[in-house]
Amino acid sequence: MRNPIPVLFLPLILAACAAPTQPGSAVTPAATPATQEAGAAKPSALQAALTLSGHHWRLTDARDAGGKRIDALFARADKPLQLDFNASMLSVVNGCNSMSAHHVLAGDSLTVNPMASTMMACQDKALMALDQEIGKRLQGKLAMRIDEGDAPTLVLTNAAGDVLTFAGEMTAETRYGGPGERIFLEVAAAARPCSHPLIPDKQCLQVREVKYDDKGLKIGEPGAFQNFYDDIEGYEHRDGVRNVLRVDRYTRKDVPADASKYAYVLDMVVESDASGK
Repeated sequence: MRNPIPVLFLPLILAACAAPTQPGSAVTPAATPATQEAGAAKPSALQAALTLSGHHWRLTDARDAGGKRIDALFARADKPLQLDFNASMLSVVNGCNSMSAHHVLAGDSLTVNPMASTMMACQDKALMALDQEIGKRLQGKLAMRIDEGDAPTLVLTNAAGDVLTFAGEMTAETRYGGPGERIFLEVAAAARPCSHPLIPDKQCLQVREVKYDDKGLKIGEPGAFQNFYDDIEGYEHRDGVRNVLRVDRYTRKDVPADASKYAYVLDMVVESDASGK
């Protein structure tokens, strides 16, 4: 992803002296705070695009035209439906299948093409219904409102009157100021005790880097497992399960002397083996 791009607002230079009012000419009343607020410029399309792409958007509320909660969109209480944007694509995650569609921003609207989806069948019928519901309710021309701030919200309203509200959370690229380096880490099944000056009885994951070619085949011999003192954001280790993780590694800025210069964010689990080996 890109670094956030600053939006420059050019001040309007007012004339120091107004021309004398001619007899019979109309006088424009002075702007009041109320009229200034009413006429305030809305965020530009560029700023809207940057805000959308710079956040993950998690569904917090969904109501139909009659105000009734759309329960079918909340099939996963632990993993709310999430939207991710880039310049032209919208992705939907935490459903049964991975879904995506082309989108177009125009003023206060977001037009979403019909969703393309993987074809995985889920045993949970509620998850299967979730895919159908979001595909049906999140397409066509949607009215869009973005409320900026420390905790931004995105509100989308479709032609049927359904109102979907999403809470924004900064992406890792936004938080760390740029794209990360994509690496693969193998995490051994068992953690081991390791020495840490601030954490007594610290247990460290045992990790080594693995490499793949452009065909997805492992290349080279991975080194020995080593103590891993950092956290991997989004990863929860289960004792007895070996995993290979696809991770984005970010270089942190203004790092304290006793902290790692890297931040690790899980992208996906590539392999998982519960045999304990």
